[in-house]
Amino acid sequence: MFYSISGSVVDYGTNFVAIEAGGVAFLCFTSAQTAGKCSIIGEKATLYTYLNVREDAIELYGFYDKQELDCFKMLIGVSGVGAKMALSLLSEYNPDKIILSIAAGDYKALTKASGIGAKLAQRITLELKDKIGLLSAATAENVSAVASVAQNSSSAEAAAALVMLGYSQSEASLALSGLDPSLSVEELIKQSLKLLSK
Repeated sequence: MFYSISGSVVDYGTNFVAIEAGGVAFLCFTSAQTAGKCSIIGEKATLYTYLNVREDAIELYGFYDKQELDCFKMLIGVSGVGAKMALSLLSEYNPDKIILSIAAGDYKALTKASGIGAKLAQRITLELKDKIGLLSAATAENVSAVASVAQNSSSAEAAAALVMLGYSQSEASLALSGLDPSLSVEELIKQSLKLLSK
């Protein structure tokens, strides 16, 4: 029903932004990432919107860019994932990171978001793995980079070591994908840690 809202930011919090447009202030529930980009009172902002109509409430959700909105819609299409859980994921990670985790089958990365347990994270990964064709070219390149890391034995060993150090499989693979695969396992780990610490 609503495509987007443009106006002045009149209030904001960790999970909402209020935008005044045409004399009416619209309360939009948002991810922490979007709220952070709309944190100056009086500044002009445009949010892409999603209207969620339930029996007991009508809620408006706002997103700083269309990719975040598309990712939100994709997530709430999974059974058991409500709007608040989708926002929790988008507050923890940007859409590229969520999509990369799903493509890599790295459901454990998704469990870092508040309210997302292992079973639900597995369901999200299983249900969406085949539906992530609506992604940016950058994300598609990242997915193929993760696949190439998995095929190289030194890189695979280094990735396993990084996972043991607490990084997710997708974070490890992405860091290793930009490095020379002919380096020793120790050197791959060392350079990956430098990249991951930035």
